Amino acid sequence: MSEFNRFLGTEKYIASEPLRNAVNVAIALGRPLLVKGEPGTGKTLLAHNIARALDKQLITWNIKSTTKAKDGLYVYDTVQRLNDSRFGDRDVSDIKQYIKLGKLGEAFVSDEQVVLLIDEIDKADLEFPNDLLNELDEMTFFIHETGETIRAIHRPIVIITSNAEKELPDAFLRRCIFHYIEFPDRRMMEEIVHVHFPDIEENLLHEALKKFYRLRRIEGLKKKPSTSELLDWIQALIAGGVSQRELKSDLIFVGTLLKNEADLLCLQENEIV
Repeated sequence: MSEFNRFLGTEKYIASEPLRNAVNVAIALGRPLLVKGEPGTGKTLLAHNIARALDKQLITWNIKSTTKAKDGLYVYDTVQRLNDSRFGDRDVSDIKQYIKLGKLGEAFVSDEQVVLLIDEIDKADLEFPNDLLNELDEMTFFIHETGETIRAIHRPIVIITSNAEKELPDAFLRRCIFHYIEFPDRRMMEEIVHVHFPDIEENLLHEALKKFYRLRRIEGLKKKPSTSELLDWIQALIAGGVSQRELKSDLIFVGTLLKNEADLLCLQENEIV
């Protein structure tokens, strides 16, 4: 694999060496990369930054509880065809005009290789991953209404994210390269913060990280604050002109870190100042 095609991270996305290796192995093998990790650890942003680093278009398929695998292939607009047959002057015998490709279909027919993000696959029902096995393996699908087979012009770089809300089928997992994004340690978190706030005062950063990691260690939190919430908090501290001395004596703007009443109560029972 040439150096040009290797993912090394971007100026705005600090990727660990194991994560960079997982991305590059998935690209080299032409396999989907399944990424798990705590919410806010950058799973979705990974796909955005792979596209940016490799200068490729990003196509995003956001998965919901009602999403079916076929939605990503194509949709046949029967309602529009019926309306046209009753009220319009279009030739409704041409079914192709009522076929709209889904996100996977768009990735297949693209003239250039794209990055396809299948975001939060575990939100769909249990059959969803298995229903995509053949399409992701063979990079083809059949449109029954027109008798047309769609084949990928270029195999897309497929990034699949999961928040581990439910277990994924073994047959699906066997076809993926897997990586779990570990929560950043303090050293790496300093790098991440400096990317976003290069001029942050070092004493303030030191105190903010000390409070942040103490907060994450509190037992009983329903939702530990994530990297994205830390960045929001630091931005609030800077915008509010909070000094290191003020932060040392009080956990200011806690509502940017904790997002429910139970965790706020848990904080009150565990003084971290």
